[in-house]
Amino acid sequence: MLKTVLLLLRTFAAGVRSRRDLTLENLALRHQLQVALRRNPHPRLQNRDRVLWVSLDRLWPDSRRHLLFVKPETVLRWHRKGWRLYWTWKSRTRLGRRRLSVEVRGLIATMSRDNPLWGTERIRGELLKLGLVVSKRSIRRYRWGKPTAPGSQRWRTFLVNELKGIWAADLLVVQTASFRTLYVFFFIAHHRREMVHFNVTPSPTAAGIWRQVIEATPWRRRPTHLIHDRDAVYGKDFADRVARLGFRTVRTPPRSPKANAVAERLVRTLRSELLDHVIILNERHLSAVLSEFAGYYNHDRPHRSLALQPPFPRPDRPVGSVVARPVLGGLHHAYSRAA
Repeated sequence: MLKTVLLLLRTFAAGVRSRRDLTLENLALRHQLQVALRRNPHPRLQNRDRVLWVSLDRLWPDSRRHLLFVKPETVLRWHRKGWRLYWTWKSRTRLGRRRLSVEVRGLIATMSRDNPLWGTERIRGELLKLGLVVSKRSIRRYRWGKPTAPGSQRWRTFLVNELKGIWAADLLVVQTASFRTLYVFFFIAHHRREMVHFNVTPSPTAAGIWRQVIEATPWRRRPTHLIHDRDAVYGKDFADRVARLGFRTVRTPPRSPKANAVAERLVRTLRSELLDHVIILNERHLSAVLSEFAGYYNHDRPHRSLALQPPFPRPDRPVGSVVARPVLGGLHHAYSRAA
């Protein structure tokens, strides 16, 4: 008897349910059926599915009884997560002072990176000179890396400053058309890769090497350090005689050509761009072609280590027709704009 009464009550309650509840129940069951029919091996809920169920939970309190894929606690967790995302989006409209532009932030980072000895106040002063008013707190926030200790510098800055006083010397062997052997002794500066001086001789001696050192350092133009190999042609007292001129010599380790890499690179350049394409007749001929190539090397040839600029770059002329000047009879060409 009791079961019959409960069945009648349930039937009556189902009959008096509002059309709205029936529509929502139909929507919930249809949606779960669509999720089940997806082609994935294991049907996975997407963000739009979660939004739908959170919305149904807010509009229809009885929706949790019809959940088959997820638990009611999961729907509540989705709702809390959506609430946090909503307020995160809402808080984007910040009040108070406007944020610095991307250009100003990049300028602060560039100043602090390029000038590691500068502090916050120094950067603030430079910005004021440019008409930019920035607080100390903002500068500390957008500085590049951590503040550098006073007196410190980067390795690149240290090496660039030291390169200004370093020269390298080496001997280059050249065979002539008459099967004679000539020697080219040269100096090259590390800082701008300048070919400072060279001399051609059939028989290098310690006295001849010393004479070239004197000719390469006139009017107090001299390096602080001179790098050379352990060739016996320099003589035993070469370091002492050089020290009396005001600079020091640095001898490379035995059988270590990479220790004098800048000079070795010039040797390779002379061979690949000049000597491998010219038959040298005699000492005078070799001096002539080397003189012309040295002018091209120092004033026109681009160098990778100098950002594709020659050791002595010419002033830019943005207008005018391009003129080609042949070098070494057309083996190379130097291009410039006509005045």
